[in-house]
Amino acid sequence: MAPAVNLTPKTRGRLTASLPEARIEELQRLLAERREGFSLEAPFYTDPAVFTADMEGIFGRHWVFAASVAEVPEPGDYVTVDYGPYSLIVLRNDDEGINVLHNVCRHRGARVLTEDSGTTGNLVCQYHSWTYDAEGTLIHASAPGEADFAKGCYNLKRAHSREVAGLIFVCLADEPPEDFDETAKIFEPYLAPHELGKSKVAYQQNIVEEGNWKLVMENNRECYHCDGHPELACSLFPTWGLTDGIIPAHLEDVWQRNLNAQDALEERCRRYGLPYEVVEELDTRIAGIRISRESLDGAGESFSATGRRLSKKLLGDLPDFRLGRCSMHLQPNSWFHFLSDHVITFSAFPINEHQTLVRTTWLVADDAVEGVDYDLDELTHTWKQTNLQDKNFVELCQRGAASPAYEQGPYMRSEYQVEAFINWYVQRMKEHMA
Repeated sequence: MAPAVNLTPKTRGRLTASLPEARIEELQRLLAERREGFSLEAPFYTDPAVFTADMEGIFGRHWVFAASVAEVPEPGDYVTVDYGPYSLIVLRNDDEGINVLHNVCRHRGARVLTEDSGTTGNLVCQYHSWTYDAEGTLIHASAPGEADFAKGCYNLKRAHSREVAGLIFVCLADEPPEDFDETAKIFEPYLAPHELGKSKVAYQQNIVEEGNWKLVMENNRECYHCDGHPELACSLFPTWGLTDGIIPAHLEDVWQRNLNAQDALEERCRRYGLPYEVVEELDTRIAGIRISRESLDGAGESFSATGRRLSKKLLGDLPDFRLGRCSMHLQPNSWFHFLSDHVITFSAFPINEHQTLVRTTWLVADDAVEGVDYDLDELTHTWKQTNLQDKNFVELCQRGAASPAYEQGPYMRSEYQVEAFINWYVQRMKEHMA
């Protein structure tokens, strides 16, 4: 058994410091003994103490995808983002920038904004009407008999934010990881042509999956289970993640069709000057990423039964509908599909050790008209169904992890991105607990 790392109260964060010493030592042991190439031990998916550590070591320290600019297009527009014990207000300010404020009134801790989204001028707490401006500055607090009340000491607490290529990221750490700048330089050229600043929200779906957030991410990082996605398989090649030498016999024709479609896509990308190469650094940097532009089946345009476009309006300055999908994975909580006719963003927000909110948002060109340029049911059909199927798969795994008979199982070669995610997670948690 590897020796446990000694943690002094000084090095522990606020959340993990509340855990009993025995639970901290157990987590240290589990991290130290993690079996490479295998799923995690059950407590990583079921133990409230591990979840508490995750919220501090992962979601409390790293850049997290929160929303797109299409969700807060005008000054005063906001969304609230909740994960674990945290609640944040992501707000477009009067200078067209983004402010991220902790959604905790400085009087007695009430939630300031209670809706998922909306538009506001000042932020007014419902409890005692303490009022803050868009910068979080306390501008009104009725304080009878409190002549020496110093309002300047009670502004809303702020978090770090970054807007890159139309995506908004937040970080709760006092000092955010610095390598996010380098990761942003990788993905910005892929995303910029889609011009999310000229898009709008067509639909947003929130699903609560009865599963640990890591199981949600593991499920997303492989296509070994894609036979369970019949709607998606019409356009997404089910050979995703496979390589020469491990193609099942029943997928050999699909594999060859995929190779031919990818060759044609790459030729168009070179013609238009669009990046398409695979960049895969999921566990070799703190802000782990995988991005590429990949072909789609059928017409190669969108996630439909025929692969044909689902919106008549091209995004941004894209020159062609037949550009497949730009697929991006970011650690720890998000994945994306950027197509020529629409964009889909996915984010996983942990609720507790056995529940995760999965938020899916469909974006179309801001001048696209529902019922004229796109049919909302057709636009959302494939991924609505796929999300429900994934929900079922995740919940099957959660129930299994809770069984006394659960034992770690090996990842297959096609699940190498799952291994990369878990390796990234273990590295980050070891660093946090050191």
